[in-house]
Amino acid sequence: MNLIKKFIKAREISSLMFLVLLFGGVGLINPAFLAPTSLINCLNDSVVFTLLAAGIAFVILTGEIDVSIGATLGLSAAVSSTLLRDGASWGIAFVAGICVGSVIGLINGWGIAVMGIPSLIFTLGTNGVVRGLIYVYTHGAWVENLPAEFTLVSQKKLVGSLTVFYAVVLIAIIAIHVILTRTRRGKYFISVGDNAAGATLVGIPVRTTKICAYILCGAFAAVAGIVYSSRIGFITPTAGVNYEMKAIAACVLGGISLTGGLGSIIGSSIGAIIMSSISRILVFLGFSSDYDNTITGVLLITIVVVDALMQQRVAEKNRRERLSARTSAVQITKGGQTT
Repeated sequence: MNLIKKFIKAREISSLMFLVLLFGGVGLINPAFLAPTSLINCLNDSVVFTLLAAGIAFVILTGEIDVSIGATLGLSAAVSSTLLRDGASWGIAFVAGICVGSVIGLINGWGIAVMGIPSLIFTLGTNGVVRGLIYVYTHGAWVENLPAEFTLVSQKKLVGSLTVFYAVVLIAIIAIHVILTRTRRGKYFISVGDNAAGATLVGIPVRTTKICAYILCGAFAAVAGIVYSSRIGFITPTAGVNYEMKAIAACVLGGISLTGGLGSIIGSSIGAIIMSSISRILVFLGFSSDYDNTITGVLLITIVVVDALMQQRVAEKNRRERLSARTSAVQITKGGQTT
């Protein structure tokens, strides 16, 4: 019974229930949305955002933020795509793109964990620098004429309409979840976000953990950029703009607290499916996809406010329980003295 209660209270289950209710509600208005092909396409379309959300989840779990992942995706995709277009091997192009993302993550991690600069300010600056570098690197032009075999990879199906990309990403998400919840070093990320001072006292390397979180975030954004290149077939200087907002919203919608220490990678992947499906849902409901960013912003604000209210409620409940326990202890002590 306790196991069932624990399962129901899991933050990921709330996200999953919201996903089911959302899809069910849209299906009631337009039954075509619930067609198997349509639902599988929702999963296939979520690959890029699932990778971005998984990467930034490491950062948010440590209690920090990264608003430069959209630009990191764009620059990594531009570098990899340029190399592929110019005839470099896939291995060199992929490694170069991932190195670009990892270096950006390392710089972010150094500025925030070592220099102590607020993460929002530092990554906002990084976002501007990286976005400018994309224009310098591409001279403001599109990166086109990618090898056909590279763009065809994103269309390869595993079962039915389910792409190989989504199957691989799903396996990776499960593996990361196991590492984060079952290994000692994996638990460092949540421990640092839950209580950085306490983590330091028990010997957890807080600075190193935060730097690793940012490097992983950059590397995941780079991989998302490579997948993006394969799916779209070209890269523009504005590739990845506003993707950071959707990735952050996916994490929060998936149950990861913006203050750190709560949530999971599984939840972020569920949130990514929801966020990446907004455009498709709007089309099925007969609205213009121009509302996509507006709805994303409204969702993000709503979720953050609800999360803040829930945390205040939990903090108040804990405070009352501590006060009640102390009051009871004092009464017992007084009773012992009088008797």
